[in-house]
Amino acid sequence: MDPGNHSSVTEFILAGLTEQPQLQLPLFLLFLGIYVVTMVGNLGMITLTGLSSHLHTPMYYFLTNLSFIDLCQSTVITPKMLVSFVTEKNIISYPECMTQLYFFIIFAISESHMLAVMAYDRYVAICNPLLYNITMSYYICFCLTVGVYILGITGSTVHTGFMLRLFFCNTNIINHYFCDLFPLLELSCSSIYVNELLVIFLSAFNILIPALVILSSYIFIISSILQIHSKEGRSKAFSTCSSHISAVAIFYGSTAFMYLQPSSVSSMDQGKVSSVFYTIIVPMLNPLIYSLRNRDVKFALKKILDCAKHVGTEPIS
Repeated sequence: MDPGNHSSVTEFILAGLTEQPQLQLPLFLLFLGIYVVTMVGNLGMITLTGLSSHLHTPMYYFLTNLSFIDLCQSTVITPKMLVSFVTEKNIISYPECMTQLYFFIIFAISESHMLAVMAYDRYVAICNPLLYNITMSYYICFCLTVGVYILGITGSTVHTGFMLRLFFCNTNIINHYFCDLFPLLELSCSSIYVNELLVIFLSAFNILIPALVILSSYIFIISSILQIHSKEGRSKAFSTCSSHISAVAIFYGSTAFMYLQPSSVSSMDQGKVSSVFYTIIVPMLNPLIYSLRNRDVKFALKKILDCAKHVGTEPIS
């Protein structure tokens, strides 16, 4: 698609997080470190789940997909962001900007719904344990996962399609570190009324509905846990949910702050700080949360490390 048919602006300049020169190098090193940890953590979680047979369960199937989404989300955003810390002008072409926007929205929406699916999985496991293997069969898990990605692709296609209809003719400086919806809408010379309606409707659908699914799931989960008489049983049930609750709180808190505030209340500088959490921090924290607070993951990692150590110390015949 020729961007010249839609906009006289052929490239944008990403303003980045800060304009203070003394902060550029420290921020570059900080976010480079975060990106490395994100890559290692999520690839490690995917690999560990694939290699450990006792992790081949619905919970870890969804966790693997969450790690894949986080891996892709971080890769869509962070490398371009790092460029802004080491160059005077971080230039991104119109097609590249629209492509970044498209994939960012896919993975943001997918993560939101994947967290809801994981909450439903925990609800079935704790509230209907006898029917768990039937309710969360491989076919059901596969269909739920496909549904998550379909919602992500559909929402992103709608947003990006309507963004491509807009004209950008004056300033080309995006007050952000990546091509996000609101900063781009601020630059448009066209009417953005339809786009704003889509942001409100789709943001509510993709944030509030999964949040309601998660909330209702945990209401039933907590009710079931409180009926468990043994202290050890309650502790075990809570431990299977604590990691997910932590991930949900960080992701939905930051996305709601960015997309569900009235435009008169929110500012782009506040939005940039909020965006850092769900585009960069959350993808790094998710594998750490699930590995450090999960006995199964720790056991699987220990078993693989022991096997590797044993193979490494075997005498060569």
